[in-house]
Amino acid sequence: MERRVTTNQPNQLPLLTPRLGLWDTVSIIVGIVVGTAIFKSPTVVFQNAGGPWFAMGLWLAGGVLAWCGAVCYAELATTYPRDGGDYEYLTRAYGPWCGFLFGWAQLTTVVSGNIAIMAYAFADYAVRLWPQWREQAIWFVIAPVIGLSLLNALGVMAGKLVQNVLTGAKVIGLGGLVLAGLWAGKAVPQAAATGDGVSTARIGLALVFVLYAYGGWSHAAYVAAEVRDQRRNLPRALVLGIACITLVYLAVNATCLWVLGFDGARQTPAPAADVVEQAVGPWGGRAISLLVMLSALGAINGMILTGTRVYATWGADYRALAWLGAWNRRAVAPLAAITLQATIAVLLIVLVGTTVGRNSFDAALRGLGLRGLPWNEYFGGFETLIAGSTPVYWAMTLLTGMAVFILRARDRSAERPFRIPLYPLPPLVFCATCALMLYASVTYARWLVLLGAVPLAIGGALSFLMRKRD
Repeated sequence: MERRVTTNQPNQLPLLTPRLGLWDTVSIIVGIVVGTAIFKSPTVVFQNAGGPWFAMGLWLAGGVLAWCGAVCYAELATTYPRDGGDYEYLTRAYGPWCGFLFGWAQLTTVVSGNIAIMAYAFADYAVRLWPQWREQAIWFVIAPVIGLSLLNALGVMAGKLVQNVLTGAKVIGLGGLVLAGLWAGKAVPQAAATGDGVSTARIGLALVFVLYAYGGWSHAAYVAAEVRDQRRNLPRALVLGIACITLVYLAVNATCLWVLGFDGARQTPAPAADVVEQAVGPWGGRAISLLVMLSALGAINGMILTGTRVYATWGADYRALAWLGAWNRRAVAPLAAITLQATIAVLLIVLVGTTVGRNSFDAALRGLGLRGLPWNEYFGGFETLIAGSTPVYWAMTLLTGMAVFILRARDRSAERPFRIPLYPLPPLVFCATCALMLYASVTYARWLVLLGAVPLAIGGALSFLMRKRD
């Protein structure tokens, strides 16, 4: 029987019967990670790799690096089995101020921002299919955020059902892409690879795009308390999820090389569309547009489902935010957290995707004595939000990686149902990866880093005003 016990005790959320099985959790991971990057990143990776085998090696290396992070999160999530993921680990490792900043950053920049990013990707491909609606494209951005938030408000069962359907459709679609490539490759002559060598800078740039494509698997830890038999299933889900994603990415990139050749794959802005068009003709591009839209919806739904658990856990720890920690008894869902996250995601969409929003943000910066942002240097809302939110994400993830060492030293007596294999090598590699990505993302964002830094500074001030419950 489902437990829907509410409590006024501090630091305690309603008790819920765990409803996420192993494959539900794997579906969340695959659905969030395999978003739209796999349709965009291969070209940049091929352009900066010295040859096809080196490019494939980078995609495999991305899977290995993601595995290093996954085993870190597996140990943390099974040792501290509470919804909220990094929020719980950072609070324990550094103090309430750091956990507060994480919750605030996820709400104002990282998760809400990435929901908006995927919504922009959905809209970009929607207007390709229906160009007559281009002038109303902003509604294609907003609609999936609101629609999927309403679905998740019906409860975790509705959220996981939608996630499983979208992830299944996505995997089937990518499988179809690979099969189409195998068919087309029989008749397409392969040009000889003419790689022009590699450099450390170019390898670093390629790896940035590879790791961006792998980002998001840590969201499984946000729903740790809702996973059945979590001591076994959470580590399995993280490792299986990374393995599935790596196989998908290797298969898609190998297909692009098989059909287009190395030089062709370096020159096309839409490798997946080119593969399908060579297999089935012009309508293949429309099929890829639908597949990208499905991928974006899967990522949006997964982030809505997991991100709101961070805010509910965060709210339960602070009296002023207690309303965020309230769960609806009938829906068994954190309705206030879902509503607030959707609202902020829509505000971010309006902020970077409309002239009024950009002018308002620039006016606020000028009021602080700063200059306006170089909006025209980035292509649309998609890249603007990526540039602004990514540095905050990698900074927080780096702190979580370091928390593995801190909590191992501080909580020596804590039971660890899952222990990191080959410790301390995986967390060292994971921290180094996060540091590289933080540097690369700040270098890329330049002044747009203020999109994440300004809210973070506000959160820092708020953390001193709000006291955590004992």
